[in-house]
Amino acid sequence: MNNFARLAIGALALSGMSLSVPALAQTTLTVSTWGGPNHGVNTMVWPTWKSWVEEATEGRVTVEVVHDMGPPASQMEIVADGIADASWIFHAHMAGRFLATQLPEFPTFEEFSSEDASAAYWHTHQEHLARANEHRGVDVLATGVHGPGQIFTRSRVASIEELAGKRLRVGGGVMSGLGDAMEVTGVSIPPTGIYEAASQGVVDGAMLTLESLRSFRVAEVAPHTLTVDGGFYRGSFSIVMNPLFWDQVSAQDREAIEEVSGEPLSRLFGYMMDTSDESGVEFGEARGATFTQAPEADVERLRTVTDALVSEWSEAVAERGVDADAALTYFRERLAEAGEGESIAGRVASE
Repeated sequence: MNNFARLAIGALALSGMSLSVPALAQTTLTVSTWGGPNHGVNTMVWPTWKSWVEEATEGRVTVEVVHDMGPPASQMEIVADGIADASWIFHAHMAGRFLATQLPEFPTFEEFSSEDASAAYWHTHQEHLARANEHRGVDVLATGVHGPGQIFTRSRVASIEELAGKRLRVGGGVMSGLGDAMEVTGVSIPPTGIYEAASQGVVDGAMLTLESLRSFRVAEVAPHTLTVDGGFYRGSFSIVMNPLFWDQVSAQDREAIEEVSGEPLSRLFGYMMDTSDESGVEFGEARGATFTQAPEADVERLRTVTDALVSEWSEAVAERGVDADAALTYFRERLAEAGEGESIAGRVASE
């Protein structure tokens, strides 16, 4: 009995010791996403950032991605209301709220990578655009710029003149201004709805990025692409977080997450867009898609339109406390510097 008693007491002691050692707590950062499961943001950005966050916080914070929590235009509200901790937003989906964020959308008629543009945009946002307070209610973790926006049509066109009167999907922002100048009938449809709208003849085409040929199956319904160097437009994105999330983690882990966000996450987003565009073109070419360069006369016409749009934008953002000339100059300087830096590609490949 004495031996049994000693064993029982020892077991209780060990049990008490195990209860006194706290288990490793892990905080989950819930991300709301859209764009389809095969979109690069879901196959590259979120998985890579998840590994960065887990490594930076030594496993104390992880990332869980949830699809279909709401349509693209509702993502800002989903995060601000705390339904999700973070998401990615396309600024043009929320007409009227975002204006300063149009800065990287204007066509330049010059080639540059989305990765470099996203890095330059991040610093420009922090230095100049944040003062407009357009992201009120959420924290901006990163910014992104998509690749050259081109024009996809069901029937082949060779010039802007041939677009007049056609019904094209536009996403707002600079796209809308260009659409009006080209005398097209703009139709507001999210990228996820293009396939159905074009296949049913609701639209004659769309203003989208080259990656859309694959990710949104545009090559199957609007296989003809009219292009200009650098794109007719670019698109502006942010990755945003509910600020209350920071209450769930230590100051150390907040700093660690912010270090793998900012410019690194912005570069990652842009790099994803670059590689997605390449895949989109390959996908389209394999299915007989055509690519027609707009004539120089069209480009000169677009330059005039763009100058007018930039002038109007400059006056408008001044009312929100943004010096447009200073911001544009800063963006172009940082874009040149970003092009000289090291690509994020190595970090993505190593994940």
